[in-house]
Amino acid sequence: MATGSKLTHLDSEGRARMVDVGDKPHSERTARAEARLLASSETLDLVRTGQAKKGDVITVAEIAGVMGGKKTADLIPLCHPLPLSKINVKITLEEDALRVVTETRTTGQTGVEMEALTAAGIAALTLYDMLKAVDKSMTITGLRLLEKTGGVSGDYKRDE
Repeated sequence: MATGSKLTHLDSEGRARMVDVGDKPHSERTARAEARLLASSETLDLVRTGQAKKGDVITVAEIAGVMGGKKTADLIPLCHPLPLSKINVKITLEEDALRVVTETRTTGQTGVEMEALTAAGIAALTLYDMLKAVDKSMTITGLRLLEKTGGVSGDYKRDE
């Protein structure tokens, strides 16, 4: 946890506010995020073999993630609407999970971390929705920012 940081979404009286980014310079900004859907081996086999009852689970969830990332400002009250130049959502099968990794990009005055995180979360929720009929024990876990670049706050990269 950051120490000495000031919460930027609160005014001097502690009320929520949208941050004024008008004086920030435009720069290219990128972000990567991930989430995992832990599932039984039987459920993952259904996805792997394309036998899930709702069809192509991975493609549908990847598209849902893109759509969710584009709607971030509508879902998170104090996020700025951004002109996104890229949202990529890739879902891969792992031994015990489906891993969602997202990439976002814009040129602007504020970062795209929330768009990357929202895209990952929506994709994971879509996977859950499409598979819940066969696996009630699934768990969405590990929603986190992997990397960000651009802006005055500097770059960030987490060990994967």
